[in-house]
Amino acid sequence: MSIVDEIRAYHDELTAIRRDLHANPELGMEEHRTSEIVAKTLESFGVEAHRGVGGTGVVGVLRGRPGNRAIGLRADMDALPITEESEAAWRSTAPGKMHACGHDGHTTMLLGAARYLAETRDFDGTVHFIFQPGEEGCGGALAMLEDRLFDRFPCDTVYGLHNRPGMAIGEYAVCDGPAMAGGAFFDVTVRGRGTHGARPYSGIDPVIAACQIATAVQTIVSRNLNPADPAVVSITKITGGDAYNVIPDTAKMGGTARFFRREVAEEIEAALRQMVEGVASGLRCEASLDWRLIFAPTVNDPHATDLGVAAMHDLAAPEMVTRGKPPSMGSEDFSFMMEKVPGAYMLVGNGESAALHNPKYMFNDEAIPFGAALYARVAERGA
Repeated sequence: MSIVDEIRAYHDELTAIRRDLHANPELGMEEHRTSEIVAKTLESFGVEAHRGVGGTGVVGVLRGRPGNRAIGLRADMDALPITEESEAAWRSTAPGKMHACGHDGHTTMLLGAARYLAETRDFDGTVHFIFQPGEEGCGGALAMLEDRLFDRFPCDTVYGLHNRPGMAIGEYAVCDGPAMAGGAFFDVTVRGRGTHGARPYSGIDPVIAACQIATAVQTIVSRNLNPADPAVVSITKITGGDAYNVIPDTAKMGGTARFFRREVAEEIEAALRQMVEGVASGLRCEASLDWRLIFAPTVNDPHATDLGVAAMHDLAAPEMVTRGKPPSMGSEDFSFMMEKVPGAYMLVGNGESAALHNPKYMFNDEAIPFGAALYARVAERGA
């Protein structure tokens, strides 16, 4: 019997857990109920559970045959501040909160793998089940690392996965090298001198300066970066003033940058700072930049990728495994863990559904055995 089929034997129980988590979503670093369910479920499988790692994180420890190898399997637990548009019986009961990225499914998949591995013990060394809080830009990975995650639970390699709408149920994929972009958020504050809208000459207009900065920023990628380095810089919000006839003292804007190398992030930050300050100065304003690195680039290790692909082929027909999937401009803070320990970030099909971060998105419970089996098979193959 295949691992997928063995896990299907308790698919109904896993589905019940997943739907309960979906109905009771918790935002990043607030996953108190979720983490307690995770810890108690691990303990019911005979897995040693460590609570409160990095705040609301949980780490399960399971030992197999004697050996020095140690592997980390990671899942994210947090929901998003989105109002769900679903008629499912298990739809969110928390206003303005929703599992719109499938983290409820990832958590359940890792619990399924923990149960299977606890029952079979067909692996060498130690498996650490890492249930991470606050992935959605809340700093959960860094919080666990600051809580000495890999000092307390040493790993030779670490693996994570994500569901992918549009990929068939039972289908797997992985990127070689860069898999997801790093991401930064930034805010720009432009300071002028307010005046009546009918007398702009008597003030210093920060709105015009902000508009000019927003236009200039569009040249960072096209005129400052090597075209061999994919990158995106987007202004996503701009505000200034409250009245039709008043030029305000300040205008503000914010946005995001995406990149596949930290060095490129540094180039973007330097160019952005120069443009913000220079354009503002040319228009008699002052401006400041607040730049925050939220996600490091997610880069798959070659050896870990080889092992992940081998595990996929153990579970699925060749046509259901894709190696060399194009990288995504989306970001993932599992990247910070992979900067400390080599690993791979893998994709599992979610079938046809709305896109991630969409109020109509729905995790497909049929994917649970396939994700759980991939986690488990990676552990069986070793670090």
